[in-house]
Amino acid sequence: MWQKIKSATYQPFVKLQNAVNTFASDATDGRPWLKYAGIGLGIYLFLAMVWGMYITYEPRAFSVYGVAEERISQNATSQRAEQDIEKPDPVTGVVTTSTLIEVVDVVLNKPGGYLSNDVTPPGVWLDNIPNWEKGAIIQVRHLAKAMFEEFSRSQSQSIEEPALASAASRFNFYHKSWILPRTESQYEDGIRFLEDYLTRLQDESEQQAQFYARADNLNYWLKTVESSLGSLSQRLSASVGQRRINTDLAGDSAAAQSTATPRELEVKTPWVDLDDVFYEARGGTWALMHFLKAVEIDFADVLEKKNARISLKQIVRELEGAQQPVSSPIILNGSGFGVFANHSLVMANYISRANAAIIDLRELLSRG
Repeated sequence: MWQKIKSATYQPFVKLQNAVNTFASDATDGRPWLKYAGIGLGIYLFLAMVWGMYITYEPRAFSVYGVAEERISQNATSQRAEQDIEKPDPVTGVVTTSTLIEVVDVVLNKPGGYLSNDVTPPGVWLDNIPNWEKGAIIQVRHLAKAMFEEFSRSQSQSIEEPALASAASRFNFYHKSWILPRTESQYEDGIRFLEDYLTRLQDESEQQAQFYARADNLNYWLKTVESSLGSLSQRLSASVGQRRINTDLAGDSAAAQSTATPRELEVKTPWVDLDDVFYEARGGTWALMHFLKAVEIDFADVLEKKNARISLKQIVRELEGAQQPVSSPIILNGSGFGVFANHSLVMANYISRANAAIIDLRELLSRG
């Protein structure tokens, strides 16, 4: 009996040894290319693994004002080449537009480049950074849409800004397309349209390109951000599984929905999706942190008048907390009060507090 168990235990290793011996004999019996092909494949996979470890680092934060100053200087240099003029003063909207351009540029040109549409190793093996990219691009889409629909228009009947319309459509392109056309080419086109808008925004002779810093415009974008963060918070909190009361129709006795749903819902993020949601939240909060810092500069007068600058700073502080380094090599999913940590709940805590601060900020902006 023991011999049978022992034989069954070692049988897979015997088969593997026989396969290796067969490969080696083939390589020495007139087919040495098999040996060199195996060596080459092993070296490639090793280098791909090392490169994959390097490109999984998340990009660092950057100075939104520094980025804007650099782009202003570049524009001034090009203008001085044609006309002997001095460096122009920053105008409203330059910091926000420059930050939007820089965020997309970082997503595309960070170490390893854009990974969401990779179909070869090591990018095809990775999912953390692609989900980080997805979270950042979602926030890019929200801001590009707000700039096109609100920030660049004085009223609902005003003429739309064509460059922003084109940029917004490019950023809404499918983020995993790898050919005909590639996602990168669409996002790069979006950057070029934003750069065209930014150049005309600084041109005193150009009247069409405008950026209106008003409380109602800012409130419009923050409402979208509020919904986005609320969704992320719910998905992160569902990592441990919860039974929730269905509140879909709460607050309106005449409300209706297309299909009936239970009064209580079992909400739980699948185990294989935990790290995906976590890194999507990391990318989204990274991009949003920079956008809010830029908004603080361009909407400074509005925030001062509404006494809302402190509220915005608190939102940024919570988002910065969500960007703290992750010490664990994997995203843990311990129970709420269990022995092991739950990184999703920690992230949900920061996002929920930021979302609550956004609600307060929107109330301040709505007041006369």
